[in-house]
Amino acid sequence: MFFEGPVTAIFSGYVNSMLNEYAKNPAANWKHKDSAIYLVTSLASKAQTQKHGITQANELVNLTEFFVSHILPDLRSPSVNEFPVLKADAVKYVMTFRSQLPKEQLLETVPLLVAHLRAESTVQHTYTAHALERLFTMRGPNNSTLFSATEIAPFTEQLLNNLFNALAIPGSSENEYIMKAIMRSFSLLQETIVPYIPTLIGQLTHKLLLVSKNPSKPHFNHYLFESLCLSIRITCKANPASVLSFEEALFPVFTEILQSDVQEFVPYVFQVMSLLLEIHTSSIPSSYMALFPHLLQPVLWERTGNIPPLVRLLQAYLEKGGTTIAGSAPDKIPGLLGVFQKLIASKANDHQGFYLLNSVVEHMPPESIGQYRKQIFILLFQRLQSSKTTKFIKSFLVFVNLYCVKYGAIALQEIFDDIQPKMFGMVLEKIVIPEVQKVSGQVEKKICAVGITKILTECPAMMDTEYTKLWPLVLQALIGLFELPEDDSIPDDEHFIDIEDTPGYQTAFSQLAFAGKKEHDPIGDAVSNPKILLAQSLHKLSTACPGRVPSMLSTSLNAEALQFLQGYLQAASVQLV
Repeated sequence: MFFEGPVTAIFSGYVNSMLNEYAKNPAANWKHKDSAIYLVTSLASKAQTQKHGITQANELVNLTEFFVSHILPDLRSPSVNEFPVLKADAVKYVMTFRSQLPKEQLLETVPLLVAHLRAESTVQHTYTAHALERLFTMRGPNNSTLFSATEIAPFTEQLLNNLFNALAIPGSSENEYIMKAIMRSFSLLQETIVPYIPTLIGQLTHKLLLVSKNPSKPHFNHYLFESLCLSIRITCKANPASVLSFEEALFPVFTEILQSDVQEFVPYVFQVMSLLLEIHTSSIPSSYMALFPHLLQPVLWERTGNIPPLVRLLQAYLEKGGTTIAGSAPDKIPGLLGVFQKLIASKANDHQGFYLLNSVVEHMPPESIGQYRKQIFILLFQRLQSSKTTKFIKSFLVFVNLYCVKYGAIALQEIFDDIQPKMFGMVLEKIVIPEVQKVSGQVEKKICAVGITKILTECPAMMDTEYTKLWPLVLQALIGLFELPEDDSIPDDEHFIDIEDTPGYQTAFSQLAFAGKKEHDPIGDAVSNPKILLAQSLHKLSTACPGRVPSMLSTSLNAEALQFLQGYLQAASVQLV
């Protein structure tokens, strides 16, 4: 640290003498070069991270010159199996100093590394796969990947062939570094891989079938499913109809996994199936409908790892085929609501229960769930009474407002007052007004804003019963939702809520990054700006009962809220009468 110059000079002497020894007789003296590379790496490395390799290097060591003179010749050597240790050293050098070497030189090494994937030595082809995967994740100046798909395209066929062939080398059949490199190559190359997909999907499903017999390498399996998701996404982006050929290839394996109940894989299968079903543009295919009753079996819901992907899969079913389910399988609706009832009872999974319930309200024909609506609200109120948590209240508010958007404010008020007289007022007073500030997320806030606007302007009971006194308070809470910062405080007794006493060990849920779901806005373009909607709805209300709205505002709304409201009215170019 204090004598960097002299120390580097002394060791450079050793490095040079070792390299000279090696040059005299490479076959006998290869260990000298191995030591020399080791010394250079140790001397040059000052700071490193997992993500970027060496981030700070010793200025006195010329890394590029050493790379060109001593590393490249080993990478270029036509025989990839000769001197495996030196080859592995060379690959490791590229990987270690990738942030220090110029892009042109890294690009020059890509085809050389691709060739090294054929090496028989496990260390050598594993290092190579890892080096390629790291190079493909490097970022360029504008935060895009350092290499573009076009730059790597010329080596695509060779790269994919060699990666898949490396999985056939004894000892590497479940090599997680190779599978991660496959995933990363797909991700970088995007459309370039489309012509190869029919072959690749065959190889991936074959591999999946083999490992599902005895899953032993969690990382390998995870990257395998990620690669499947990527190939589906990339291909179906270019041609949505190709989703059918993926289902043809994958369903037999998936059926086997589900029938044999391979616990580690079931959550992954549900995620991939959700992705496939979400791509479908028309109604729900019969192959999925055949599976639907099985997804409601209680045993599947016992495992915590299954819950998030199963809920998402059921949401995809409802989105694509709510009407089909109501028409051809109405006997399954109680099963769906049974799942909701089970989830809502758990503090850890109640939000998942609400996701399912929101999809039921959004996508099922109103008449198909008419007879169950009252019971749904009774269950929610029971949970509110027994254990009210912030997370539950946030989800409850979003659901109540979605219900209001879907069925109208009068229907909402009537169902509450039908359960218990004056219940509507209690919900507004005890939950909506004090808690709506806690709702988080763009879409969730929008649903609440549109729902509350309907309660204020489309519910006669708000204008001419004992509920009228709540009207200005509800309006003030809505303006607060628009203008005040989100209230993210959590009561002290709630900090330890998520750790539930689940019996024994269970497979955790691993989210697949490339199976991600787009955020869905149930209101969509019908309302682009909720503030404008509020102004227009208030204008309409004031036209219907002149004089009432301005007088309620002037007597009960605080000055700041009134000022915000004036701004909305101006933006919508309307006024109150």
